[in-house]
Amino acid sequence: MLIIKNLYKCIQQAPILREINLEVQRGEVAVLLGASGVGKTTLLRVLSGIMPASGGTIELDGEQIDTEQLRTQHTVGMVFQQFNLFAHLTVEQNITIALEHVLHKSKEEARAIAHELLERYGLLDKADYTVGQLSGGQKQRLAIARTVALKPAVVCFDEPTSALDPLLTSYVASNIEELAAEGYMVIVSTHSPQLLEKIPCTIHLMRNGTIVESARSINFFADKQDYLQIAAFMAGVEHKRK
Repeated sequence: MLIIKNLYKCIQQAPILREINLEVQRGEVAVLLGASGVGKTTLLRVLSGIMPASGGTIELDGEQIDTEQLRTQHTVGMVFQQFNLFAHLTVEQNITIALEHVLHKSKEEARAIAHELLERYGLLDKADYTVGQLSGGQKQRLAIARTVALKPAVVCFDEPTSALDPLLTSYVASNIEELAAEGYMVIVSTHSPQLLEKIPCTIHLMRNGTIVESARSINFFADKQDYLQIAAFMAGVEHKRK
């Protein structure tokens, strides 16, 4: 289980995250829902060790971990919004480079793992292509394959449908569900209501750097009146507090 307690992040003394409290079970998809600028991506960057937290704690399976451990132990993997693939490498090399230099696999081991993942994500016939020869959907599948190659406990997706044709949303949702079924803890940041309708998940609405309302998706869609702030965001209107 991933447990985040009282996490906050300030940049140049300006609060970006405020008292984030979040729990994610293995096999669960947690969706950070909210408009741009509410802190969703910052939270994912803190979790993946890209930037340090200013305070609070992060626990994974009962062990407290700091930014250095997050960065070096690769317990949290990140699928970036713009994929961040290595344009000068082939599709296969985008996976093998991390396996060789981070996990210290032999070239033969790394290549075998890469081929298994490329086959799984329908990219084996593109192994010798450059990244520039791939479509947006293919780039995302490669980014997922590269991330899971390092066997993280947590996989984060930053706005996974924003750079894709809307028709591919169902395919993205299927990939996310498969990872959860394999026991990964999956955290997704999005402002897309369409994605929520396709994934059994826990919804966490963020506003002003904190989580303001949470709901299981099955409960939310059964009775939206119990979750007025999430419902208002999904409908594209502001919830007026009493």
